[in-house]
Amino acid sequence: MEPQAVLIAGPTASGKSALALSLAERVGGVVIDADSMQVYRDLRVLTARPSPEEEARVPHDLYGFVDGAENYSVARYVEDARAAIARARETGRLPILCGGTGLYFKALTHGLSDIPPVPEAVRARVRAACEGIETPALHARLAAQDPLAAARLRPSDRLRVMRALEVFAATGRSLLSFHGERVPGPLADAPLVRLFLAPARESVRARIDARFLAMMEAGALDEVRALAARGLDPMLPVMRAHGVPGLIAHLEGRATIEEAIARGQADTRAYAKRQATFFRNTLPEFPWIAPEAAEDWLRERVGAR
Repeated sequence: MEPQAVLIAGPTASGKSALALSLAERVGGVVIDADSMQVYRDLRVLTARPSPEEEARVPHDLYGFVDGAENYSVARYVEDARAAIARARETGRLPILCGGTGLYFKALTHGLSDIPPVPEAVRARVRAACEGIETPALHARLAAQDPLAAARLRPSDRLRVMRALEVFAATGRSLLSFHGERVPGPLADAPLVRLFLAPARESVRARIDARFLAMMEAGALDEVRALAARGLDPMLPVMRAHGVPGLIAHLEGRATIEEAIARGQADTRAYAKRQATFFRNTLPEFPWIAPEAAEDWLRERVGAR
């Protein structure tokens, strides 16, 4: 059966974008973003978005279309991806979803927890109450209100701890209590080809470090300088993109450029490790394919259209 979509996942700097581009050129596809940072228009360089030249070779969708001031959610991504997949099919092109955000792929294929939206007034109240409080202390506060969610979250994961506090404040229920109530994803019953691009661990680490240096040469610091000048809420996802906190610390005189680069590299390496763990534990239906075998593996499963 011909696949309705191809899902290309993998850790950062594993070569996913090049693989998706090659496949799209061969079969007549649209590359659709499945990376939570590449949706933002503010950080083309630092998030390794496809270049204008690459975007000119085949159609790309959902890249760089969200302003950094927005708190873009998984729920919104699912609806945007649903529309992008429909647009690709309407033009007779194969949707090729490419990225490293496991939650995006999980929501597309397994569905999304039916969590009510948090009213903006509640979100603002919770964030104001948490301002200036260290993340471990916020985790302890969450443990007192919602011990089930706290037990599942790292005490250092400020973004998810805040999310759990906001949901509890808005609903009076644990974030985990909604996990059994799921809305089916747009690809839940579709025939799919999926893979997790899996280079050797040391290869990924070396590529991450080299790519971060290349990003610096390509203007990443100027990109972050422009972002910092906007005075955005530091809790926004774009302000927490790998490399941004360290480079802002450098711009504010709190770190040398060498320290900022080392921090960006280390944060990205740690993220790549978490990506692999997530897919191994949560999305085992993604076969792990070595980069050198991926082109042939896809060619066997996705013929020319």
